[in-house]
Amino acid sequence: MSSTISTKPWFALLSFIIGIVVIWYLAALLMNGKQLINTLERKKQDWTYTQVASQAYQIPRPMLPAPHQVAAQLNKSVFQVAIDSKRSLIYHTGITLQSTLLGFVLGAILGILIAVGIVHNRTLESSLMPWVIASQTIPILAIAPIIVVVLGALNMTGVFPKAVISMYLSFFPVTIAMVKGLRSSDVMHMELMRTYNATQTQLFWKLRWFSAQPYLFSSLKVAIAAALVGAVVAELPTGAQGGLGSRLLSGSYYGQTEQIWAALLMAALLGSVLVFVVGLAERVILSQRGNANA
Repeated sequence: MSSTISTKPWFALLSFIIGIVVIWYLAALLMNGKQLINTLERKKQDWTYTQVASQAYQIPRPMLPAPHQVAAQLNKSVFQVAIDSKRSLIYHTGITLQSTLLGFVLGAILGILIAVGIVHNRTLESSLMPWVIASQTIPILAIAPIIVVVLGALNMTGVFPKAVISMYLSFFPVTIAMVKGLRSSDVMHMELMRTYNATQTQLFWKLRWFSAQPYLFSSLKVAIAAALVGAVVAELPTGAQGGLGSRLLSGSYYGQTEQIWAALLMAALLGSVLVFVVGLAERVILSQRGNANA
């Protein structure tokens, strides 16, 4: 009976979550306990380990907030304030979501177009692919302020500069996967279509694009997560007044670690939802083409 339970996916997930929470509480005890001891010693107050253990999860502005403190901050900023309030995490999540989705769409389109050009033009492959790869070696924190300043000089502000940074991170996995996918068509199928005098356009839409779809959706899951990272990072150096990145920045300015961790967990939740939506679209679309195992 116990072996059957241990093989259940929910049991493995539950065990993992419990393990993370236990480690989190232990880390909070050690880090906040040390912070509390330093504070008491500066004030020349006596302390005991029992006192430190009892107060480690209650100190204001802890070095590492405990899970229940982060949960309380999430409850406060999600359910106890109006959605349109600048103190609401839902409000800031919506701002980040806008630039994430726009950057994801632009990155996916750019990645597909580059991949199509590379597959159909060997010269373009040898000249463009090295630059595509080299583009990902530039730290996004270094290039984000440059993009914002340049676009700001062109009177492009708001969501678009952040979307461009998201696009910069999200187009790469789509490009690489689509190059592989567009070249994955069966050789016999290619020869058969050429026997029927199929044009390059027909080869692309009836064979190459069909073969590349599984690769495309796999890359889109990576791209949507990368787009979210790009949107959050873009909000850090730009001084944005809204978004999860701005919550992280303001939390670090004022030492509100609970706010920082609440924004991090909200970003993780948003990323999980977006990847799930892409996976759901993958199942629906690939099942319509007869791929029962999609």
